[in-house]
Amino acid sequence: MAEKVPTRRTLDARPSRGYAVVSRTIFIEGGGDSKELHSRCREGFRRLLQRCGFSGRMPRLVACGGRSATFDDFQTRHDAAAQGDFAAMLLDSETPVAEIERTWEHLRQQDGWEKPESAGDDHVLLMVTCTESWIVADRATLESHYGSTLQQSALPPVNDLESRDRESVQNALTHATRRCSNAYAKGKRSFELIGELDPAVLTGQLPSFARMERVLNERL
Repeated sequence: MAEKVPTRRTLDARPSRGYAVVSRTIFIEGGGDSKELHSRCREGFRRLLQRCGFSGRMPRLVACGGRSATFDDFQTRHDAAAQGDFAAMLLDSETPVAEIERTWEHLRQQDGWEKPESAGDDHVLLMVTCTESWIVADRATLESHYGSTLQQSALPPVNDLESRDRESVQNALTHATRRCSNAYAKGKRSFELIGELDPAVLTGQLPSFARMERVLNERL
């Protein structure tokens, strides 16, 4: 069964036990309409966040499927949030980001989305320009995952990865793994790779990943 996003009514109905119930939720773009892929999406990103050091303060992860559904689920939870709660979206930027700290401005220009009342830029975590940018950045993990059949020469250079359009990054990764028995594809295989990535490598290569770690360290 798909995860239900709490409504204001269900939140208000929680019994009081003399202390505040603080919620931390990240809504993730990914998983399509498949329950199995939603589970794999959550697991892949959970493993990555554990590698980042968040094991003892892991947020609730919700795989939302499409991009618009991610925004809708985030809005619902944000509007119902109690004081001290934190809800964020983790989604592809789709295009290069002019200023990574001005995430809502990017989404306004990219998607036509308006910032919900009281939401801040730290409620948006962007994969610039796409999930595959994170995967391509970690060459050691790619080599370990795919072995000698990986054509590394087909991959884009790791410098300035966040300035490259997502189609070129995605196509390069698909082409580089085309001879592999487990050739890259969005879905199960992408989530497997996400869970294997080395955060230290991503932090050094991708400003948006370093920003995500910083925001979550401040908010979790």
